[in-house]
Amino acid sequence: MTSQLKWKFIFIATVVVLCIYGVLGLPSFPTSVSQVAQNLAKRITLGLDLKGGSHLVLQVEVDKAIGQRCDEAVDDLSKQLQSKNVLSPTGEIRRVDDTHISIRNINPDSYSAFQDIVNNQFGDWSVAPAAGAQNSYLLTMKPSSVADLHSQVMSQALETITRRINALGLTEPQIAVTGPSGQNEILVQLPGEGDPTEAKAVIQAGGQLELKLLADDQAYPSEAAALAAHNGVLPPDSQILPGKPEGATTDQSEVYYLVDRAPIVTGQDLRGATPTPSTNNPGQYEVDFELSSAAAARFGPFTETNIGKRLAIVLDNKVDEAPTINGRIDDRGQIEGNFSQQSAQDLALVLRAGALPAPIRYLEEATVGPSLGADSIREGVRASVGSLIVVMIFLVIYYRLSGVNAVVALLLNLVILVAFMAWSGAVLTLPGIAGVILTIGMGVDSNVLVFERIREELRAGKAPAPAVDIGFDRAFLTIIDTHVTTLVSCAFLFIFGTGPVKGFAVTLVIGLIANLFTSIYVSRAIFDYHLAHMERQAELSI
Repeated sequence: MTSQLKWKFIFIATVVVLCIYGVLGLPSFPTSVSQVAQNLAKRITLGLDLKGGSHLVLQVEVDKAIGQRCDEAVDDLSKQLQSKNVLSPTGEIRRVDDTHISIRNINPDSYSAFQDIVNNQFGDWSVAPAAGAQNSYLLTMKPSSVADLHSQVMSQALETITRRINALGLTEPQIAVTGPSGQNEILVQLPGEGDPTEAKAVIQAGGQLELKLLADDQAYPSEAAALAAHNGVLPPDSQILPGKPEGATTDQSEVYYLVDRAPIVTGQDLRGATPTPSTNNPGQYEVDFELSSAAAARFGPFTETNIGKRLAIVLDNKVDEAPTINGRIDDRGQIEGNFSQQSAQDLALVLRAGALPAPIRYLEEATVGPSLGADSIREGVRASVGSLIVVMIFLVIYYRLSGVNAVVALLLNLVILVAFMAWSGAVLTLPGIAGVILTIGMGVDSNVLVFERIREELRAGKAPAPAVDIGFDRAFLTIIDTHVTTLVSCAFLFIFGTGPVKGFAVTLVIGLIANLFTSIYVSRAIFDYHLAHMERQAELSI
């Protein structure tokens, strides 16, 4: 054996040992067959379709986020116009729907100031005269702005849900936008999580945190009572929200509050949240929060101006608390809600992960049992082993001793594939098992290409050694070409596919790379070793 060939086999042996140890020897060195099985189970991460778990489909209510943006524009525009005396004494600004704002009775002498404010500070809106009314205008959110806001809300919702699920410490969750365009659906798959209750609570709890000024200190027993107290007409830019009575426990009935429609601070303004024991209620907890500098610049003057008034802390469109503003609050505050330690931790986790930009609702919920996954694994393993055995028998019969060479390369290909998935933590799904089976087929294809080229050279009268050299050299480009085209297809599957499709792509990519190593490098080394030890006049068994 030459020195070069010796180092080839040392390298191959090193790869084999590392792969076997990575799959069967970690996290602790096995001392029994059961320990090997436990190590293998810990190292191979199974997907939802194999391990069982929870499947959720959420819909992001983007229209409500657009409506909230409209409310903020109404509030901001109202302040701007009042500060410039643009509105006449009978003027009015109100929201028509999610994308339209009506402005009535603009002072004709102040039209240029009105136009400057809209053009310079409300670039997302277009303005046109209102039909049938003098000195009145209709602001419409531009379609491009609506589309940008829609994309921003979906992107932020996906990112926020991902952070919240990851904070739970679940194993390999799959989270992606799904469904037809415009349906605003997000798929959440939680392998191994048989009860999605905690995940659902953390995804949605505190999704919409808003701090709003109470427009009326009174709490009413019903919406009708709140309306009746104001002669059946809500004050401008206000809304009625349900909430808890002061000092209430969870089993007490709801009351209703009249609050400003536009929030002064939202969950998007938060920069941190920490659960701490309550100083006022021993045994209970509160959540300390920190605001961004921009939000603090708004919140400080706001609280200073409204000392003595009540501030509604709104979670998921429900008034959780309505404390009195006792002094100026800049960048730090507390949420007090009779929290237990666990509920305070959950709320702080949600706030730290970021606020959902819009409410969500669940369209679909399903639980995949582990027995179904076990059946899939059993049938998948049977298919893989069965196909491998049939292929090995064919190779040995058709290519004789060279077929044994191909069998060794195939087995090593599978060992490298499984080891790489174990080392990298890649998720094995049912389509991933299909990728393993396809890898076996690609491995056979590579060996057939090489062996048939070698046969052609032998028929042309070449000696075994040059026939092997030429066979590998000429088949190499063809193998590279087929593998590169398949890798490009896998890249598109990974970029645009969902979890199971990505699992198939990942498994196939790893298998293809391993196949290049085994069918070219390992198989060639075995041929070189055989040729070095065979008699000069002997025929190559192929």
